[in-house]
Amino acid sequence: MSAYILRRLLLIVPTLLGIMVVNFFIVQLAPGGPVEQMIAQLQGSAVSATERLTGTGSELGNSGSGGGSGSSNSVSEKYRGAQGLDPDLVREIERMYGFDKPLHERFWDMLKSYVALDFGESFFRDRKVTELVWEKPPVSVSLGVWSTLIVYLV
Repeated sequence: MSAYILRRLLLIVPTLLGIMVVNFFIVQLAPGGPVEQMIAQLQGSAVSATERLTGTGSELGNSGSGGGSGSSNSVSEKYRGAQGLDPDLVREIERMYGFDKPLHERFWDMLKSYVALDFGESFFRDRKVTELVWEKPPVSVSLGVWSTLIVYLV
């Protein structure tokens, strides 16, 4: 029995690593990352998640970027919303969020941060993620205790 428990505990490490690899690549490949959001905010065309769901935000059809210069060709190919913005500004935004580093280096930095329990700051709340996580357990524990009591009483 103890060999089975030890094997199961040792399987936690590759399972967590696999989950983190899949999650990392999904986040890296998904459109609308932090660089695109910052570009949209700079251009005044940012729409919040609730506005996208409810349809109360302004339409994005009139983005206002008329043409742009030919010098920012590589930047405008990478980020469609960056047309008309200074390429140095876009590179600075990429550096600010760590997108100037190669993929494997970003993954390694993420792993080191997770081991140190540094989850960064929330893009939506401008607070540390650990603070946001630690204010939620009392509610979850309360719901768990009450639901357990109700289930056993019924």
